[in-house]
Amino acid sequence: MAETKLTAEVRTSFGKGAARTIRRASKIPAVVYGHGEAPVHVTLPGHETMIALRNSNVLLDIDVDGTSHLVLPKDVQRDPIKGFIEHVDLLVVRRGEKVTVDVPLHVEGDAAPETVVQQELNTLSVEADAAAIPTAVTVSVEGLTAGTHVAASDVTLPEGTTLAGDPEQLVVVITAAATAAQAEAELEALEADAGIVREEHTPVEGENA
Repeated sequence: MAETKLTAEVRTSFGKGAARTIRRASKIPAVVYGHGEAPVHVTLPGHETMIALRNSNVLLDIDVDGTSHLVLPKDVQRDPIKGFIEHVDLLVVRRGEKVTVDVPLHVEGDAAPETVVQQELNTLSVEADAAAIPTAVTVSVEGLTAGTHVAASDVTLPEGTTLAGDPEQLVVVITAAATAAQAEAELEALEADAGIVREEHTPVEGENA
């Protein structure tokens, strides 16, 4: 994964009021920490940081007063309503260091006809070099038949990346598609649970029954 370079400024004011002032200036408050180093409170350029953080595991090269810090975003706090970034925790890493991260899981291909693909996980926990974290991993369901279960251990990972989570955790389940009669029965059961009573339709004269 390519690194993204950002220039940060040391932050000396703290508290909610200071954070609001920083955000009004189109910047983002953040803290850089890890490897036994004292935490460094900084402000990041808002637009560039938001673009970079579209990838949750982006490797950032942060320049703070001429000192370079290689970091990974560990916690991105967003406003629950407006969605803008309120604060970022940045973990210092080193090249060659193994880190455990959650990467997006993508399903590709077409399962056998008359089946339904149920994706059980959206991310997969893996261990990888901090400078070579995969942007995503994929699992193919091409031609898989009903009753097939795909576990985490079945997912092919990029070279140098290993599974960090439970190898038996289900990733994808292939089930048979419901027939029209089954779908109607399920709908009637849901309506009954909701207290919905279907009205009987009485054909009028000249109308087909």
